[in-house]
Amino acid sequence: MAGANASQRPRRFVLPEAVIRAAPRICWALTSVGLFAGIWELLWLCGVTDPKLLPPPHIFLGNFPEQAKFFNTAQRWQIGVGLNTGPSAGMALVITVLASAARVFAGLLIASALSISIGVAVRYFLVVEKLALPTITLLSPVSPIAWLPVAIFVFGIGNAPAIFMVVVALFFHMVLATVSQIDGVNRNLINVARTMGASKWQIYSRVIVPAILPGLLMVLRLNMFGAWMVVLVAESTGVGYGLGQVIMLARNTFNPSLVFFTIALIGLLGFCSDSLMRLLQRKILYWVPETTGVLRGL
Repeated sequence: MAGANASQRPRRFVLPEAVIRAAPRICWALTSVGLFAGIWELLWLCGVTDPKLLPPPHIFLGNFPEQAKFFNTAQRWQIGVGLNTGPSAGMALVITVLASAARVFAGLLIASALSISIGVAVRYFLVVEKLALPTITLLSPVSPIAWLPVAIFVFGIGNAPAIFMVVVALFFHMVLATVSQIDGVNRNLINVARTMGASKWQIYSRVIVPAILPGLLMVLRLNMFGAWMVVLVAESTGVGYGLGQVIMLARNTFNPSLVFFTIALIGLLGFCSDSLMRLLQRKILYWVPETTGVLRGL
């Protein structure tokens, strides 16, 4: 009887461990954003901010269909196509967001692959260092915006120039970061590998590259925000439809609500992208201990 009663007891719902670990971080993030929005709303209630110039969050976030209809930039710029032609407001927003995000991650992937490969080659082959490193150092301080005319001349209009802008914005700095990370590898690790008979290629592939991955992934995370900025600039100049074109449309039509709605959307996308990169970083660098907050309380 006791066993039968035990089997009839309802099972308790248990949250996954990952959700339990992430819950405090999510709560604090929502509290932080809510505090910022609350201060903004308070300034609006007190009459400090002009709702026509700085509309509070409840205004530009409260009318989603009205704001989303402006995201139909893929159809609007065609001759003879009206504002209400094409996909629905929600679908237009999804298409616009996916177009910008795809350009960011495509450029990020290409830039990371090229920069790590060339950075390793610079320290692996002396001739590559002599031929490539001075030019990379020379071009590194050039603003990515200066490459925009080159991107349009070479690739025309579309996805290619925006992706090229992201690659240029990240490539030179990541090559120099890769070289710097290689120079900072603990020499004892290399000496131990040599003692065990490892070849030069084995030292690079099995010692140096794993040693520099934590620093490179951190550089990649920080550069990802720069990639979002560059994509928005490229899109705002008309090389392809996306969030940058929506921002320019809002400026040209003097629509502050659309400006802040798009800014909030870009911020959310950047936050989600950074969270995805941190998750990927923990999965790849499973051997690296968590060091967040080690100095807190000292």
